Amino acid sequence: MRRRGPASGPLEEMERSNGKPQRSRLCFLASLSALFWFLIFYFHFMVLSNNPAGQPETSGPFRSETSDAHHISKADTVNQPKQPVSFNSKPSNTQPKQPVSFNSMPSNAQLKQPVSFNPMESNTKTPPPKTFPFTRALQTIQNKSDPCGGRYIYVHELPPRFNDDMLKDCKRLSLWTNMCKFTSNAGLGPPLENVDGVFSNTGWYATNQFAVDVIFRNRMKQYECLTSDSSIAAAVFVPFYAGFDISRYLWGYNISVRDSASLALVDWLEKRPEWNVMGGRDHFLVAGRITWDFRRLTEFEADWGNKLLFLPAAKNMSMLVVESSPWNANDFGVPYPTYFHPAKDADVFLWQDRMRKLNRKWLFSFAGAPRPDNPKSIRGQIIDQCKKSSVCKLLECDFGESKCHSPSSIMQMFQSSLFCLQPQGDSYTRRSAFDSMLAGCIPVFFHPGSAYTQYTWHLPRNFSKYSVFIPEDDIRKRNVSIEERLSRISPEELNVMREQVISLIPRLIYADPRSRLETLKDAFDVAVQAIIDKVTKLRKDIVEGHDDSDFIEENSWKYALLDEGQRTVGPHEWDPFFSKPKDANNGDSGGSSAEVAKNSWKNEQRNQV
Repeated sequence: MRRRGPASGPLEEMERSNGKPQRSRLCFLASLSALFWFLIFYFHFMVLSNNPAGQPETSGPFRSETSDAHHISKADTVNQPKQPVSFNSKPSNTQPKQPVSFNSMPSNAQLKQPVSFNPMESNTKTPPPKTFPFTRALQTIQNKSDPCGGRYIYVHELPPRFNDDMLKDCKRLSLWTNMCKFTSNAGLGPPLENVDGVFSNTGWYATNQFAVDVIFRNRMKQYECLTSDSSIAAAVFVPFYAGFDISRYLWGYNISVRDSASLALVDWLEKRPEWNVMGGRDHFLVAGRITWDFRRLTEFEADWGNKLLFLPAAKNMSMLVVESSPWNANDFGVPYPTYFHPAKDADVFLWQDRMRKLNRKWLFSFAGAPRPDNPKSIRGQIIDQCKKSSVCKLLECDFGESKCHSPSSIMQMFQSSLFCLQPQGDSYTRRSAFDSMLAGCIPVFFHPGSAYTQYTWHLPRNFSKYSVFIPEDDIRKRNVSIEERLSRISPEELNVMREQVISLIPRLIYADPRSRLETLKDAFDVAVQAIIDKVTKLRKDIVEGHDDSDFIEENSWKYALLDEGQRTVGPHEWDPFFSKPKDANNGDSGGSSAEVAKNSWKNEQRNQV
């Protein structure tokens, strides 16, 4: 039996007809589609346009944040760290969505602050660079088109009681000497006549050994990079005559009088806006005396000097003195003034050539007086050795008439000698050391504090190039023969050493303050540049976050001998020379220092050769 096929449905039956039911179906679908799109447009324009809170969550806020970020200036975005997008930092669904308001966006200053969406990354963000009040001064260093970039000096306009008034009352500057003649000619003193042909024709003056205060200030007036804008200054100069101030009151005055000007100066400085930039650490001043005149430790009337260098504010400043303390960090040694103050480079070159050609008949010489009251002094033994030697020239100095008081006699002896002995005076240093080197005479030192740790700005670190060192104990305890020791030096070595001494002459003298050397740097130039370097390094250390927490002030003399880049000190072969004597009352060396200063002052009556 044949199987029947499947029955046909109603739709198939309709399709077999003439087509009228199919057209009705198409019309129905078209009407349905039109209704659908009408409802969509109606919903879009009538509902969504009146409900901004119903905007999609991911469109409005995200675009607004991005758009605003693009409106931050380039300068603002330099230090703006890129913020990581964390998908874990989405707001909770329980918090209502808020519309974005441009008035509530963070300011540029706020945008510069590092913001981390991920707490785990908060410690990795670089903070914005700090700004410092001396930033402009550091920036001048980068200006290669400015010959004064990084070298500007700002000079305080002090009330005249701190400088000029002292010169007007010059008769009171010294108990022993009328200083009026020595403050003439911008501090150089009266001209010297070249009677014996020892000097050159110009540039020679009877300069007092403690006149650096006024000489330095007058040289500063000729400095080529002075500025009235302290914000670009590499350093700030305080033209206070500290040496002249204390010299008026060392004898017969109470401590209130001795301290008066120093306290008034500090009070004046601390009120100045320039002081606030670094708390005085960019300030410097000059005192043409030994440091011990400014280091009174107690309030006892019998104690010596004033307390300028122990005032808290003064500890921040740098003070240039002709002899510094090996145990303190706020004073720096500069050369004693000599008799030669050239006005032009040619004067220096002519003098150097003359010193090279001299015939020197004495192996060594000594100008000075014994110190019988000082049991540690080796001067007596040096004088005895010189008297017994046929190759030593001795110029004995004492009260009364003496050739030691004649600049011509002193310079003539030094010019006739190969070596000049320079033992300690009443303190570590002597003016004679600089007079002898000016004469092309090789200095012989017996204590490192007489030159090597004192004048580190002006003398080579390698002292054997220009001098001979014989430790004091070699003379005091071992009775070493100075003549024998110096005779071992070959003529070739001697010539090299003498040439080194002669080449140092420009940086050891103070040029005439009323003029300016063209190519040579004198003692003033060297000192000013050293101060600028010191302040600049300090500023850079502050910017870079370095500190000096490991600095030991009592080892100050050691730090001065460190090579570039070194920061720590250790045991040194010269430690025995600088074992600091302790005072029973205050644990410092005040007693011995005061005695040194007193002896130095007394011997000014001898014109201290």
